[in-house]
Amino acid sequence: MGIDYTTVTEVPGNQVTQEQLARMFHRYRFAAGFSQGKDVLEVACGAGVGLGYLAQKAAKVVGGDYTENLVKEAKRTYKEKIPLLRLDAHSLPFQTQSFDVLILYEAIYYLVRPEDFLKEARRLLRKDGVLLMATVNKDWSEFNPSPFSTRYFSVPELTALLKSEGFKPEMYGAFSVLPKGVKDKIIAMVRKAAVGLHLIPKTMKGKELLKKIFYGKLIPLKGEIEEGICEYAPPGSISADTPNHEYKVIYTVARV
Repeated sequence: MGIDYTTVTEVPGNQVTQEQLARMFHRYRFAAGFSQGKDVLEVACGAGVGLGYLAQKAAKVVGGDYTENLVKEAKRTYKEKIPLLRLDAHSLPFQTQSFDVLILYEAIYYLVRPEDFLKEARRLLRKDGVLLMATVNKDWSEFNPSPFSTRYFSVPELTALLKSEGFKPEMYGAFSVLPKGVKDKIIAMVRKAAVGLHLIPKTMKGKELLKKIFYGKLIPLKGEIEEGICEYAPPGSISADTPNHEYKVIYTVARV
């Protein structure tokens, strides 16, 4: 069955920081702006925490993930309300021009052949369709790669990849790297040192202890994100031609 991504995926019951929760909410609030009345597919949906939120806006939402245990977790939340299936992003089991919006959040760096996924995305998207992606910024000074990752892309590299597969990408950034106070500066310094020394645990559960030490009380993740759990500010437009050092998260809006 290949790699089980459960250990590196946020699942209901995990203890998360306020910023983790904010990032998850931000991703789906951003996607909701493209989803009104549309048919939406989220590839690599994990435990599906954002699918219900999108379903409030979209005409139809479908979710799929490579890891069977994550699909089962999503089904425990949604029962029969949202179609869920196990799938491989390199070869998607849907008819041509089946969707208006296709989402791939925090997963392109796991793909062995991301160009195959992009070919599939183009095949599945209808006229005026849009591919939304989010990825941690590899040029963030505190960037810490996942143990299962294959390749991370800088902003120019991701732009070039999308253009090579016929997309017209726009690039955006979210979650400024600038610390807001003395405590944030100290945490950023410690995190940067821990990343450099390879001291960051490899799993979500393993990271919880460190988060409690530095961030205090954590928040149990629910099966669905809800409106109003965090403030939302739209991501800012960024240059597609140069590496970005200003944001922790990079978004792409790629049109066919």
